[in-house]
Amino acid sequence: MENRPPGGQAGSLSCNAADYLAPGTGAGRIEAPFRRQDLRDVLGMYATGVTVITTGDADAPYGMTANSFTGVSLDPPLVLVCAMSDGQGAAMISAGGHFAVNVLAAGQEAISHFFASPSRPRGREAFADVPHRRLVTGAPIINGAAAHLDCSLVAEHEAGDHMIFIGEVLALGAEPSIRSPLIFFAGRYQAL
Repeated sequence: MENRPPGGQAGSLSCNAADYLAPGTGAGRIEAPFRRQDLRDVLGMYATGVTVITTGDADAPYGMTANSFTGVSLDPPLVLVCAMSDGQGAAMISAGGHFAVNVLAAGQEAISHFFASPSRPRGREAFADVPHRRLVTGAPIINGAAAHLDCSLVAEHEAGDHMIFIGEVLALGAEPSIRSPLIFFAGRYQAL
């Protein structure tokens, strides 16, 4: 018997993605217009690492938890992060012209929660109990993170309710002893 994609013919690439879902999974198809929460739920099924994006300097540091981070280019070395357009983080990255990406390790869930909290302290107080150091740009680099990238802002683009910031990597590092990153999947923290 030939292998045929569900709902399609042998050699056919046109099939409905919903045909691949097992019956009784509760998964369904929602066509636009859909609720914002529907989009969040579906995007949450994509496992991501968890980062804290930092910016500012010793007098006015800032950090925020984010999972919208990706590599863009190896030559030149570019990465991107996304932040809410109307948020303090976006304004500070844009004004300061730099940011650092701190890729959290499995044991750093508390740091993720802290920098995701709208009621967290701001400025120097935000980093008073978070061991960190500074490299090229002055943005805080969180000690114990699985990896870090210190970046100079080279471009920014508005996209819906977010800003996309592209940074050139000026310094980077990884902690070789860390074997399990902090993962976010289906609304929960996970570890490998």
